[in-house]
Amino acid sequence: MDRLNHPEPARADCAEAAVLRVRGGLVGAATQTDRVAEETPVALEYNGISHATMLASPADLEDFALGFSLTEGIVDRPADVRGIDVVPQFNGIVVQVEISSACAARLKMRRRAMAGRTGCGLCGVETLPEVLRQLPAVPDAPAVALQAVLRAMRAMRASQALHDITGATHAAAWADAGGRVHLVREDVGRHNALDKLVGALARQGMAPGGGLALVSSRASYEMVQKCAAAGIGILAAVSAPTALAIRVAQNTNVALLGFVRNADAAIYSHPERIQP
Repeated sequence: MDRLNHPEPARADCAEAAVLRVRGGLVGAATQTDRVAEETPVALEYNGISHATMLASPADLEDFALGFSLTEGIVDRPADVRGIDVVPQFNGIVVQVEISSACAARLKMRRRAMAGRTGCGLCGVETLPEVLRQLPAVPDAPAVALQAVLRAMRAMRASQALHDITGATHAAAWADAGGRVHLVREDVGRHNALDKLVGALARQGMAPGGGLALVSSRASYEMVQKCAAAGIGILAAVSAPTALAIRVAQNTNVALLGFVRNADAAIYSHPERIQP
């Protein structure tokens, strides 16, 4: 799995902090050193124009920029992104994305001021059609065995290196139909982690249609929407979905599973995509 390419979290992902621990109601005698997740303002610029500022983990930002561009409909295909430059600044990071002139013109017509916070996927959207944009249904694919989904969720949890250190991050993973996890991305924001995953798939030229995405969070409608935009037909979440997420999944031909833990799961849409 791609986490093998990241055996240790990047140093920028976490920092040291002094902590006074309480155990069994008793305060420790001295402070200890703890590792905590970094949370950094990341501004996305398209062709020199600021578009969004998210709070994110400062790693895999090229993946994040490409994935965000694809799942938000800013570009239609990876080839529409001509270049990505990550520019650290004293108070955050600017990711400069160069996109095709046609995509830039379209973006200019529907400009929105969007300021993101951790775990927030809907900050600054101006109109209702922008919230629930119409997406084509994900093409049908052979059903994936439930045991493969459960196996993949366990494998993702075992690959959350940054979470193991800090306890403060979400993960998104992509697995093939056999339940083998190939890519894992982590971030303080669950939407960011999924965007990083989609971007990593695109940058590595991997076709996501025959596999599934897994997330270590609840499944909100934006998570389903991002999977549909990426052509991923199965989304498995460790926690609950929302009612809107289920409706979006039904409309986009995405099999949505929640409460995927140990040997348990709940299938909320398109059970025909899951083989018992």
